[in-house]
Order: sequence, then C-alpha cells, then structure tokens
Amino acid sequence: MKYISILLFLLVLSCSKDTNVPSSNAPEDLAAYVRPEGVMMQGFYWDVEPRGSWWSHLESKLEEWKEMGVDRIWLPPASKGMSGGYSMGYDPMDYYDLGEYDQMGTVETRFGSRAELESLIQAAKTRKIGVIADIVLNHNSGGKLEFNPFRNKDTYTLFEPASGKFPRSSQHFHPNSIHERDAEAMFFEEQDLCHDHPEVQHWLWAGENSVAKYYKNTVGFDGWRFDYVKGFDPKVIKSWMQSVGGFGVLEVWDGNTDYLKKWVDETGINAFDFANFYNMEQALDGNNLQLLMERNALWKVSPEKSVTFVNNHDTEKDTQQGNRIGSAESRLMAYAFILTHPGYPCIFYSDYEKILNKEKLSRLVQIHRSLAVGKLSVLYADREHYIAQRGGDGKVPGLVVHLNNSAQSQKRTIVTPWKNAEIYDYTGNITLKTDAQGRADILTGAKSYSIWSLKKF
Repeated sequence: MKYISILLFLLVLSCSKDTNVPSSNAPEDLAAYVRPEGVMMQGFYWDVEPRGSWWSHLESKLEEWKEMGVDRIWLPPASKGMSGGYSMGYDPMDYYDLGEYDQMGTVETRFGSRAELESLIQAAKTRKIGVIADIVLNHNSGGKLEFNPFRNKDTYTLFEPASGKFPRSSQHFHPNSIHERDAEAMFFEEQDLCHDHPEVQHWLWAGENSVAKYYKNTVGFDGWRFDYVKGFDPKVIKSWMQSVGGFGVLEVWDGNTDYLKKWVDETGINAFDFANFYNMEQALDGNNLQLLMERNALWKVSPEKSVTFVNNHDTEKDTQQGNRIGSAESRLMAYAFILTHPGYPCIFYSDYEKILNKEKLSRLVQIHRSLAVGKLSVLYADREHYIAQRGGDGKVPGLVVHLNNSAQSQKRTIVTPWKNAEIYDYTGNITLKTDAQGRADILTGAKSYSIWSLKKF
C-alpha cells in the first residue's frame, strides 16, 4: 500500500520498572519547526448563530486561527437561498446575490451583507489564509411556479433573480429536451440542473461573467468545495477547474476508497476522505482500532489528494450513529489520528470553538505541522490499541503515536528508532528514557492518546 508499511513490532504489556525519568532539560519548541502548510478550518456549523453577522464573527477569529495554523477557511454557500435569512445556502436561488438584493424576504443572507463578506475575504488574504467557497451545482430552489412541458404539470422552475444573472426555466432542469436525468437527484428533484445545457454551462463556468469567474475575479474566492458531486458527472468539476483553477475539494459522500480515487483521478482535485472517516467511526465507536490498519482509505493511496476530517455540518446533526463520531473523547482521538497521519486535515468549527479542548487541538495542529512527517509505519494494532510511527525528514525525528481506546490507562513497551535517548510526550509533559535497543514503556490515559518524539533534536 502506497506510503505505508506494516511493521509488526513485538509490543507487550510492560512488566519492567518505571522508565519515567526526571529531567531539567526543556523539550524542543515545536514552533521553531513548523512548516508553512497548515490545516483547513470549516468556518461554520448547521444553522449558525448569530444570524446576520456570521461573516463579521468569522473575521474576528482569523488572527487566532492563523496563529493556530489555519491556512484555508471553508465558508458556507454565500449566495441567497430560498429560505432567505434562515438559509444555510444549500438551496441556491440567486448565485449572484451575496447579501445585496431584496428577495426571499431579506437583503442580507443568514451570514450577513456582501460588504461584510468582502471584508472577511480581504482580512483572510491579508493573513495569507485562502478562502474556500462552497459551491452547490446540483440543484436550485426558490423558483416561481410555471407550466413545465417536460413534466406536463406546474413546477417551481421559473427563476427570475434580482441580480438579473442566470435566469432559468424548466428547460434548464431535468427532464428536458437534452435528456431525462443525470447521475442522481436526491435533493430538489424538479430543480435538478442540467449541466449539459449550453446556457447552464455559460452561466456556471464558461461565460466571462459566469459564477466561477465572478466568484474568483470579483468577489475574491480562491478555492472551491463542491457540494454533492455524486449528483452529476465529474466532467462538470473538471470544466469549472479548467475555467478558474484554484484549490478544489469534492464532497463525494462514499466510504469506498476506489470510488473516491475514481473521482479524484477524473477531476484532478482533492476529496474529503469519507473512507477514513468511516474507518475511524467504526474503529473508535465500535472499539476495534485494528480497522485503522486493515482498511483502505484515500490517504493511503493518494495522500496528496486526501482531505481528512472528523466532523462537519452534516455529520454533527446526523441521527444515525454510523454517520458520526459520537463522544468528545473519540473525536479528540480521531483528531490525534488525522493530525499525525498523511493527508490535509480539516478542523470543524464547533469542535474547535465549542466542544473539544481548544488547547489540545491547537497542540495537535502544531505536532502535525512539525513532527508528523516522513514514512508511516504501523507498529501495532488490536481492538483497543493503535501505535504508529512517522519516520521524520532529517530536520525533525518524526513521532510515535499511541491511541488507547480502553477504559483504563495502559502502559506499552515499544521499540523506537531512538536508542539510549530521552523521549517526550508532546501532549502530556512526560519524559522517558529508551534503552540500548530503543525500547521504552509509554503510558497513555484511558480513551486518549500520547505522541512521542525525541526530547531534544
């Protein structure tokens, strides 16, 4: 498997004397070793509050997030939706109304005014934080009633946006004179956009004043998160990216690694690693950490295209246990996993700002940006334990991470590459001494993690 080798080291419950040693030496300051590459922050949750001032609220967070290591912020869909001031943007009505036209019962969007959005984007760019627009291409909502000859009934498919841009009617949706349907239509079936229609292509990405070019050249977005791409052909994403470029990431909500890889290969951009998400959910909530070693994920086959995550605006509110990582303890362990393993991690707003320990998450991000480099080797895995090593890169020595999913603290004897050396838990302020073979007894708390490396390097 690419970029991963499975090494079955002997790892047993320790019966040796305690190797915790007092030391006056301060550990390395990881801030001196951080790489420019950081993490993405999902800058919203479902039904964000306060309504009407979210853009300004996010702007107030930028300085702290930059210091923590955020290099991109993913914003919710910014345009006016059918639900007006209550819309989260996933029911797009007027792609060009960013909070400036009086329609759908409001001028501002749920998130604020266009001026506040532009202020946020400029403030992010000043801090060298990329701004990712959430793009909903599959469906529309909020049209007026008209007779639809393709369905032989009235449908809400007449769109007369106040911006005057991208007017559409029944011919622009499925079914129409071009074809009956495309890949999927799980949402707003009667307003399922036909991406093969020349006028749809013109307004979405091909024309000089298309949504893609307007968002990039006029509004200032420099990246894209594509919503529900299973609803249409990968060529739609490829056409958008050829038109405007930038960072791109797909929401392919599917746990099949091969299917994720197919989308990545056909579009040329990144994808959220749902395979890894489901692996973590079943490993942590199902109490079988061996799955993290045994099962495939996008980061294992295309680490440079994998955007790893623990939670998002959909999973946080999902009522099915299998579609969310349940407890705060499990979520923090999942972050310890993705922030020590390959892939580009995404931090969820609510996890960082509201639910989890902000100091612990910030430390994990710092470890990700410093120690989490080099070849990955899985040293050991069973139902309750997972131990892996990053090999370092010559500047930093890498790390050893232990996830302990049991209900008790556990001490494990491992073999490290560091012989007769002091090693340090960069999450727990513990110093140990390895022997001549590089062995040490590492202690990890119940339902927790520890991350070890050389204390001085």
